[in-house]
Amino acid sequence: MNTNQYEDLRGTLSIDGFCKLYGLGRTFAYEQIKQGKLRAVKCGNRTLILKHDAEAWVRSLPEMGAAK
Repeated sequence: MNTNQYEDLRGTLSIDGFCKLYGLGRTFAYEQIKQGKLRAVKCGNRTLILKHDAEAWVRSLPEMGAAK
């Protein structure tokens, strides 16, 4: 199994995994966490994003053409 398969089994994503999955940069991901828009947890030195939190973050994004 590769790392991505292990992350899928645990239900978590590393910051890099989250960024690759959604096509985002690390700086943007950390900004979202700092602003409280994306929930993350710490496990030792690692920052992890639970898959259901990543999905909730996507659902919270504004629709295209919607007013801010």
